[in-house]
Amino acid sequence: MKTTQIIETIFREYDIRGIYETELDEKTVKLIGYFLGVYICKQAKDGAVAVGYDAREHGVVLGGYLTSGLNMAGCRVLDMGMVATGVNYFAGYYSFDDIKPDATVMITGSHNPPQYNGFKITVANKPFFGDDIYTLGDTIVKNQHKIIADNTTTTTIDVKTRYIKYMTKEFQSLRDMPQKFVFDCGHGVANTVLEQILQNLNINYKILYGKPDGTFPAHHPDPSEEKNLADIKQELKGDSLYGFAYDGDADRVAFLSKKQNIKPDMLAIVLAKQIKNPTVIGEVKCSLVMYDTIAKNGGKTIMAKTGHSNLKVAIKKHKADFAVEVSGHLFFADRFYGFDDAIYATFRIMELINCGIDIDEQIDSFDDIYNTDEIKIHTTEDKKFKIMNNIGDILANDKDLKPEIKSIIDIDGYRINFADGWALVRASNTTPVIVTRYESTKKENLPIYQEFVENLIKRATF
Repeated sequence: MKTTQIIETIFREYDIRGIYETELDEKTVKLIGYFLGVYICKQAKDGAVAVGYDAREHGVVLGGYLTSGLNMAGCRVLDMGMVATGVNYFAGYYSFDDIKPDATVMITGSHNPPQYNGFKITVANKPFFGDDIYTLGDTIVKNQHKIIADNTTTTTIDVKTRYIKYMTKEFQSLRDMPQKFVFDCGHGVANTVLEQILQNLNINYKILYGKPDGTFPAHHPDPSEEKNLADIKQELKGDSLYGFAYDGDADRVAFLSKKQNIKPDMLAIVLAKQIKNPTVIGEVKCSLVMYDTIAKNGGKTIMAKTGHSNLKVAIKKHKADFAVEVSGHLFFADRFYGFDDAIYATFRIMELINCGIDIDEQIDSFDDIYNTDEIKIHTTEDKKFKIMNNIGDILANDKDLKPEIKSIIDIDGYRINFADGWALVRASNTTPVIVTRYESTKKENLPIYQEFVENLIKRATF
């Protein structure tokens, strides 16, 4: 085993993520497994950990390293093989041969390029994130000379069959839907369960790039980027009426009609109408139209920090019905378990169509608003938070900024409210970028807001 230094930046707000071999090497991952296992065994008597991986070529190798560490800590490792992240979370709610997982670990690089991988963790069906991850990282750095022996002993569990059975039963109302749908799996893991559910429900479908391939030869597995939706848009010019596209680990989804790519925050308004007096969690990138329209329709909305872990915690804290993130995470506690699962979300959206709801028509009826997609400004892991701190100082101390600022929401970066709209600037917790987004009732304001924020970033960069 090579002697390497632990790279602390792999320990992030929502999960652990880095480049295979250079950042996630044998030594590092074994230590992650061991010290995570020590933590889990302190929380639960059995220390059973259900582990799955996505389509990336190094998932199995990293799984072996992680398993060695977990075994040394005294855990029992339950191997579910290649699964979608939602299926991985699902395992935490069931027993397998009388063994109920105390924790789950999903080995995934999500939407990152093929050389990336990482770990999404739950303990007692709660996200392991934030201070827990940072403390784990500190412990590993302090004990990085500990030697972890190879021990890849596992117990195999079949989660996919149970998940498929659950979904087939839950969505029986969709059986024999006449509409044709197209699904772009992007060579990720969505199709490890998707096609079987569609067949069980006798739904008319076409699947693009369904075979898992961690090199992602068709296109990058990030449906929040319009350029990655070219193939599904082409299919929608034919006889398919609606389309769904997934990221690499299938916890994010894009939904498209023949007319448009329907943004998740707008879709949330339509979904909220199907729930009596709903409580909906949004995040700082969500449109003001979403918050206002749900409230006008009798619902309650709460703004939370961006990030799948933050939104899962917010759902439980506020006993909310569902949550939405602009990047495509949809979380349903109404009739489900409150975690982000793009496959489950797909069938909830199909229910809208099956009920005869014209989603395009509903969205077109919302108040006129102009907004941008996320605009990402590349920097480094070291600089991005320093830049944000400096922006905070500028906003607090420079009283001559124009256009005039009405208020600032600082729960996650800075959502800067102006008279006719807002601008968002925040540091990504998963990639080395500053994320910005802009919205206004007047289209001509968008470049003004963008120039305002980009000038802030320039002033804050040293």
